[in-house]
Amino acid sequence: MITARSASELARAIRQRELTAVDVVAAHVNLHRQFAPRINAVVAERFDRALDDAAAADARVASGGELPPLLGVPFTVKETIAVEGMPQSAGLVARREYRAPSNAPTVQQLVDAGAIPLGVTNTSELTLWIESDNKLYGRTSNPYDNSRTAGGSSGGEGAAVGCGGSPFGLASDIAGSIRVPALFCGVFGHKPSSGLVCNDGMWPPTEGESGLMLGVGCLARRGEDLMPLLEVLAGRPLGVPSDVSLNGLTVTTVEEASRAAISEELRDARERAVGALLAAGAEVKRVHLRSWRRAVAPYLARLQAGSNSSHPTLKLLEESGEERPSLRSLLRRSERHTAPARIALAAELLPERRRPPRRALRAADALVSELLEAIGDGVLLHPAHPRPAPHHGRTLGRPWLLTPAAIFNLAGVPVTEVPLGLSETGLPVGVQVAAGAGRDDVAIAVALELERVFGGWVPPLGSAGVRAGVVDKSDTYRRFYRQPPRRRLAPPPHEG
Repeated sequence: MITARSASELARAIRQRELTAVDVVAAHVNLHRQFAPRINAVVAERFDRALDDAAAADARVASGGELPPLLGVPFTVKETIAVEGMPQSAGLVARREYRAPSNAPTVQQLVDAGAIPLGVTNTSELTLWIESDNKLYGRTSNPYDNSRTAGGSSGGEGAAVGCGGSPFGLASDIAGSIRVPALFCGVFGHKPSSGLVCNDGMWPPTEGESGLMLGVGCLARRGEDLMPLLEVLAGRPLGVPSDVSLNGLTVTTVEEASRAAISEELRDARERAVGALLAAGAEVKRVHLRSWRRAVAPYLARLQAGSNSSHPTLKLLEESGEERPSLRSLLRRSERHTAPARIALAAELLPERRRPPRRALRAADALVSELLEAIGDGVLLHPAHPRPAPHHGRTLGRPWLLTPAAIFNLAGVPVTEVPLGLSETGLPVGVQVAAGAGRDDVAIAVALELERVFGGWVPPLGSAGVRAGVVDKSDTYRRFYRQPPRRRLAPPPHEG
C-alpha cells in the first residue's frame, strides 16, 4: 500500500521504476481528499501543481543520471513555514491575503532533495496553544477520533501524517508543537538539538535568544525517515543511528514530575518501552523531579527574556495591520481571535508588565541542570502530555499541560516522540525519547528499536485499507520487567 510506506521506501521505488511519482502523489492526494471533511488538516493545497511536479520527476527518472534522494516523494508543511505562493498567516484573520514570496530555507532544502509539497497545514492562532484552531481556517480534528484534538501548534501536520496522507511533514516546536501532535496522532516527531536546523522563513518569526528554544523538524509515519530528513534539513551528515549501541545505555524515567498525573494508558506504554529497552541490554534509572511541577513560570520567563520585545503578540497584530485591541474587547468572544490568543494579548495589556524576575530565570537554569543530569550519556523517557488526545477545548486554561514537552525546549536537547500503538479506546499512545545536546542519533536509535518491537504507526481506519495489527510483545515485556502491563494494545472497536 503506497500510503503506508516510508518516504525512503517510496523514493527507492520511484528511482527503481517500481512506482511512478505521479502514482505516489496521486495516492496521497486522494487520501487527503478522503479525510479532508473530517479532520481539516490541509488548509491550502497545491495538489494540481504537485501532480505536475510528479510528472516532471518521472521524466527526470526516465532521462537517467544522478537523482536527488527524495525525488517524487510528497510532503506537507505547517502553514507558518513559508511555501512559495501559499498562505502564511498562522491563522490570523488580518493576514488572510498574504502569500509567501519564496520558500523558507528548510522547505527549499527538501524541494532541492526532490520532495514535492502538497500544501500547508493548520495551526493554532499565532502558534499560541496545543490545539489547532483559528478563526481563519477553523479547527483540526484527530484522525482516530474526530471529537478529539489533533494537538498543536502543528496539529494540521499531526493529522496530515497520522491519517496517512503525507509520508512526512515539516513543522516547528517551541513547547511541544511537534511532539504533542505526534503523540495525539500516532506518528513519529523529532525536535532537533538547538541550533541544528535553520529557523528562517517562519511567521511568527523567532527573535533573539528565544529562537534557540525553537526547533524546526519533521513528523513522519515511519522511523527510518527521521535521520535522513534531519540530515537534509541540517545540510550535513550527522550521526548514524545504527551505530548506536543500546547495550549498557542508561534509560531514565522521571516520576512525580507532572502536576497532572500521567494517565494509566501512557504510563503503561512508557513501561512497555522500558521493558523493550531492557531486553536490548539497556539499564534503567528512575528519578523524582518534583520541581518540574513548577516549570511553567521558569519556562515562560526564559522565553520572555529571550525575546526582543516585551509585547510580542501585540507587535505581531500591529505589523499585520490590525488595530491594537483593548483589554475590554479581549474579554468578550471575538470573531477574529480564539480564546488562547485573547488570553495572550490580554496578558500583554495588563499594567506593570515587567521583564521576568531573576529568581524565575535562576529557576529555569536549575531545571535545565536537573534535566541534563538526569539524561547524562543516556536517554530519558517521558510522555509528551499527561493524556492521550483530549476532547476539543479540554486544554484551555491549563498551562501546566505544557510542562512535559516544554522542559526539553528549555534545555535545547533533541527529543523524538515515538508511537507505541493504540489504547483500548483506539487512541494513539507513545513516549518521548530525549538525549543529550547534539546526540540526535541516540534519540532516533532508541525510537527505531521501539518501532521494531511495537510496530510504530497504526493507520486509522480507512487510511490504508485494513488496519495493520499492533505487534504484541507482552512475552518480552514480562521477561524483562517486574509486572505485566495492565492493558494490552488493541485496535479500536469502531471508527471515531
